[in-house]
Amino acid sequence: MLKKTTGIVLNTLKFKETSIIVKIFTRELGLKSYLVNGVRVNSKNSKMAFYQPLTMLDLVVYDKSNASLNRISEVRLLRANQLISFDFARTGIALFITEVITKSIFENYQNEHLFDFLDESILELDSPNAKLSQFPIVFLLEKAVFLGFAPDQAIGYLDESRSQPFSSLELTEAKSYLESLMAESFHCNQKVTLSLRRKLLDHLLDFYSQHLENPGEWKSMSILRQVLA
Repeated sequence: MLKKTTGIVLNTLKFKETSIIVKIFTRELGLKSYLVNGVRVNSKNSKMAFYQPLTMLDLVVYDKSNASLNRISEVRLLRANQLISFDFARTGIALFITEVITKSIFENYQNEHLFDFLDESILELDSPNAKLSQFPIVFLLEKAVFLGFAPDQAIGYLDESRSQPFSSLELTEAKSYLESLMAESFHCNQKVTLSLRRKLLDHLLDFYSQHLENPGEWKSMSILRQVLA
């Protein structure tokens, strides 16, 4: 059955010589995997650029509920990112976002509110005014709300964890910073040290790991540490 939907590209895997398997989080159908044939070719007609991380697509797809792989009938670029693919810091954050998404939702998982939040997050990341240094932390805080395990108050993120890397002074500052981020989201203007931001990011990923099933190693963190130094 053909269905129309919008989708956010998460990642791709090479398949045979010229094809890919692309994982797309769609608004109406949820997380899906699609086989796209003949796209990895040196041709001006190749649509490989459509399948970069966090690209927003307008799709017509074949949808079989019992199929692990479906196919795309029609694809159109819904919105071209202006900065994400050309800025090293934004590209690193994009890889981090896609890793967090793929590790925290499962195939066919559908959540229109989460999709809309991701759409807004991509727009913010692609903005020249984006506050990149705090972006990953804000993203984790906001996304936890949609996944259903976010504490009501900032102190919950600090208490509900198996690790406690903060000194008593840092704990007070971390709580204040988290409260500001939760209240002002991506537009928070409060400044903290790089050291505290790194500890908070590690702490939040540990918090996520406790709530996710087999999250494994966070592979994008090595890149993220370089771009947010």
